[in-house]
Amino acid sequence: MPRMSRRTLLRSMAAGGAAVTAPGLLTACSSESGDGDVSNAGKKLAPWPAHRPTTGPEPDLAPTDAGVQAGYTSYPSDLVRSVSRTPGDGSTVRLMTVSFGTPPKPASQNRFWAAVEKALGVKIEYTIISQADYQKKMATVMAGDADALPDIINMFSGFTLPREAQFVQRRAQDLTPYLSGDAITEYPNLANIPTHAWRDMGRIGGRIYGIPLERPLPGSTLWINQDMFADAGMTEDWTGEDFTAVARRGTRGKTYMLGAATGSLFGNGYHSAAHNAPQSWAVTENGTFLPAAADERYKASIAFRAQLRKNGSYHPDATSISQIDLTTLYYNGTVGSMQDGFGAYLPKYRESQGKMTPAAALPYSVGGEPGGIVAARRSFGYTVLKQAKKERVELLLRILDYLAAPFGSEEWELVHYGVEGVHFTRAEDGSPVPTRLGEVENNTNLPLKYLAEGPQVLFVPGMPDAVRALHAWQRKVVPHAVRDASFGLQSATNNAQGATLKTLLDDTVTGIIAGRLPLSEWDATVKKWRSRGGDRMAEEYAKDYAANT
Repeated sequence: MPRMSRRTLLRSMAAGGAAVTAPGLLTACSSESGDGDVSNAGKKLAPWPAHRPTTGPEPDLAPTDAGVQAGYTSYPSDLVRSVSRTPGDGSTVRLMTVSFGTPPKPASQNRFWAAVEKALGVKIEYTIISQADYQKKMATVMAGDADALPDIINMFSGFTLPREAQFVQRRAQDLTPYLSGDAITEYPNLANIPTHAWRDMGRIGGRIYGIPLERPLPGSTLWINQDMFADAGMTEDWTGEDFTAVARRGTRGKTYMLGAATGSLFGNGYHSAAHNAPQSWAVTENGTFLPAAADERYKASIAFRAQLRKNGSYHPDATSISQIDLTTLYYNGTVGSMQDGFGAYLPKYRESQGKMTPAAALPYSVGGEPGGIVAARRSFGYTVLKQAKKERVELLLRILDYLAAPFGSEEWELVHYGVEGVHFTRAEDGSPVPTRLGEVENNTNLPLKYLAEGPQVLFVPGMPDAVRALHAWQRKVVPHAVRDASFGLQSATNNAQGATLKTLLDDTVTGIIAGRLPLSEWDATVKKWRSRGGDRMAEEYAKDYAANT
């Protein structure tokens, strides 16, 4: 885990309050209420699953140990088979995941659904929850009867669910005996998931309860309309002042260089990382945990965005527009940029063809220091299983092993594109091209990819230059990634109050940038946040960090 020097971080603290160190200076009071001890401190830690990379097609652009992804400029010509037998036994399996697509056609009318059922050897009953409804629906599921739980549940990382870890510990299957150490080799595709994903998912009470959805190192990214920004004077080595000038120069009439969606805090990830502010939490060399909210660089990034908004560079609906509607404005040229996850590169390039050229923006520098990028949690949530007998657990794990098939395999192609001749045809280079049916029946609308997935690679069908550009961008920015030090760690206070406390900070950030609150309000909000639980979180993270290192 990357660490920063204590002197550097303490020098940047602006809002006051004592830093909290690792044991034995801890005096934390637990905020749990008889839900069980989810902390890893004082526990015997289950070994992480052994990493056994599968053999697949050689990439055209090599990955790096630092986190640059493997890149494929063309689709593999010879697909491998990664699963030796049908996983299921003909029984019915109930699934539940988040979705960012539209509701799928029912199973009886959905050939993609039918093909997946046949390949897995089970009947699938699927509860699909839209992102907008996920938090509310999950709260109902977590409070309900254990017998009514689906067999496989996606725990989406986009929200802080109250007492999530306690729910998992109490209701989900302990997967340690099945996955820890060499036990995972019974499931080769799960063993192909890199250790960084398991670490960022984390243990609960020293045990392994989930299977992570591996994600690339770059996180929140500023996606720009390359031509608009180039015409406005963008340069590769730009400063914050240059960024401001480009944003003002390119904004005219009803065209705005900067777009933002509800909840994005005017592109909080991109701009705070460019200011080299910690992402939620930083840890010093001696185990001290310090919050980003109390760092002067984070406050400076708020002031920077407030000035951009005051200059008129943001679309006026930046506090009310949905991410979906913002994406439409991005594609039609109304806004020149938008913040989204790096993993959104595939639809960005696919949907923008013939309209505009997307690109991932390089960070600007501040005060002579090269800007950073957001280091994503390497686990985009995780999947847990309902408690069951050994034979049932093994069946469910075989299903997830199939869904976690690597790029370049027959199983990956089925799960991602469906049936050839039905859901896709092939381009001259062999890349799958969705048919009209494939545009409707796919793993966006039937989101199997949020149950299990192999390590992600860089690949844009039919667009090798896009792959080269993304790989080159990663090589430039990955060394400057800023990681949230709390990834994979447990805090009882965060489990119980994290969502409420985050809302307190986020509402203030939005209010300041939108011009409804003065910048001076920030220090008072941070003080309130710390007294209501922020400092307890720091203590608990420090304790859990010490146990994991």
